[in-house]
Amino acid sequence: MTKSLRFVWVTAVAIIVSVTLSCATKQTEETAPTGSKEAESGPVFSPTGNEGSIAGVIAYTAAAPTPRKIQMDSDPICAQKGKDATSEELLVKDGKLQNVFVFVKSGLPRNTFPTPSQEVVLDQVGCRYVPHVVGLQTNQAFKVVNSDATNHNVHPVPQKNREWNETQYASAPPIIKKFPLEEVLIPVKCNQHSWMKAWVGVLKHPFFAVSGADGSFTIKGLPPGEYELEAWHEKLNSKTLKVTVKEKTEAKADFSFEASTAYQRGALKLQPALVLP
Repeated sequence: MTKSLRFVWVTAVAIIVSVTLSCATKQTEETAPTGSKEAESGPVFSPTGNEGSIAGVIAYTAAAPTPRKIQMDSDPICAQKGKDATSEELLVKDGKLQNVFVFVKSGLPRNTFPTPSQEVVLDQVGCRYVPHVVGLQTNQAFKVVNSDATNHNVHPVPQKNREWNETQYASAPPIIKKFPLEEVLIPVKCNQHSWMKAWVGVLKHPFFAVSGADGSFTIKGLPPGEYELEAWHEKLNSKTLKVTVKEKTEAKADFSFEASTAYQRGALKLQPALVLP
């Protein structure tokens, strides 16, 4: 190799090494963490014993709707189990509204809230999802059980989390999944039975509840402070209010819905998707 060729070869190698090191440095800088997990998400929440709670009732001021009968004739087993079944999309009793998802929307301290170890169970009983509305924390185990003697097809339709669609045969083992991202609320349908609907609320914290048949709800373990509370219903618009929680006391937070808040296409911002059969 001549002296001039050797010089060209050495120079080329030097340039390649320089560029490689430069790119590696840039990649390291772009992917390097900006701080610890605690700095980004806040310290892990630890109760002090001074926590309070929020309790309230969800009222429905319009006339109670006539329950809509559900036809399950497409599946003989479902038809036998649910011959008197009615829709759960708007359940009102004595002026109180059931299946409203109530949660703390803002005001919480900058903490990380530990993921509960217990599973949240969604069962399929009588060709219905039970419960109709359920809440859980991000990365908490979501366990779907089939207690029916027929097959189902479980299909959550999230916007932020990964969509999945799995057949669950009669007597099949549970399906266990996790939702890593916060999302209010995720519709769940069954592709084999168009009437089957459920809703799953996923939050980073444990401060949520679902109103019962008497319209009541309770959220416990809140540190003292001022919060924005939101109540969400699948067919009615969501509502918010401010609540102040004091040490070791129960704050009251009552909501009222009326027929005029019924969902119309494009009007409900929190509606993640239309649930189609």
